Amino acid sequence: MTGPHSQTRQPACTVRAPAATPAIPSPLAIWLYAARVRTLPASVAPVVMGIALAAGDGTAHAASALAALLGALLIQIGTNFANDYSDFANGVDHVTAGGRRRVLPEGLLTPRQVLAATVLSFALAVLIGLFLVARAGWPIVIVGLASILAGVLYTGGPAPYGYRGLGEVFVLIFFGPVAVAGTYYVQALTLDWRPIVAGLGPGLLSVAILAVNNLRDIENDRARGKRTLAVMLGRGFARAEIVTALVLAATLPASFVLAGAAGPALFAASLMLPAALPTLRLVLTSNDGAALDAGVARTGKLLVLYAGLFSLGWLF
Repeated sequence: MTGPHSQTRQPACTVRAPAATPAIPSPLAIWLYAARVRTLPASVAPVVMGIALAAGDGTAHAASALAALLGALLIQIGTNFANDYSDFANGVDHVTAGGRRRVLPEGLLTPRQVLAATVLSFALAVLIGLFLVARAGWPIVIVGLASILAGVLYTGGPAPYGYRGLGEVFVLIFFGPVAVAGTYYVQALTLDWRPIVAGLGPGLLSVAILAVNNLRDIENDRARGKRTLAVMLGRGFARAEIVTALVLAATLPASFVLAGAAGPALFAASLMLPAALPTLRLVLTSNDGAALDAGVARTGKLLVLYAGLFSLGWLF
């Protein structure tokens, strides 16, 4: 037998695996993330609907439709860059803000790079806009400049309207009637009530995307003085806003059918609402940033679905 002191115990040597170093995304992945590619349906969807409306009237113009699509994409990408730059400069965007990665606070890009990308995106949009101005005249100058200003001043300038609860108003207008009617106009060179009213559908769904985004960021925005509607009126309001926007968009096709402007096939767009139920369940019950971040992407997919079904219903 060995006594308690007959053997010297050596302290256990614990070998710790080195901490995993987070993978550094590739430069392309960083730029795609900074451009917020998953939000781009908000600009593509209304353009697709404007193309379908013009095609249904026999006034489609391929070059103008393509230019409108590229211009809309570039303006939204420029807006996304501008918002990240301004949020970072204003101290709203920081590395501990949950829900999604932050390219500037994490040092993945520099403010100078993001500012340069903003200017380049808007400059390319202006170049494309010159073709549309040559075809459709001065109204396109007004629409283009207003869209760029709305993008820059959302979180930039001396009085950013996105910090004062006005984001939904501008999103509804510029990602809705302006985008659909503008796309229709550069093709048909005329305008009536149908593209304007049709534009309310994607506009409302873009409002829903923004509301989910603001619901996700509510604590960070409140702490940083960014007064979105979700911050000012609470989670309950933001959730009611999301439900209302989805329901109104789904019932909009009925106005065209009842007015005799479209056939019953347009009701297909209303199928977006039952498809939205899993997303609604998520945003109505979760306060988790990562879950709500997924909700932003899922609401974007609903917009794509709605625009596709509306376009097919209009044409067939």
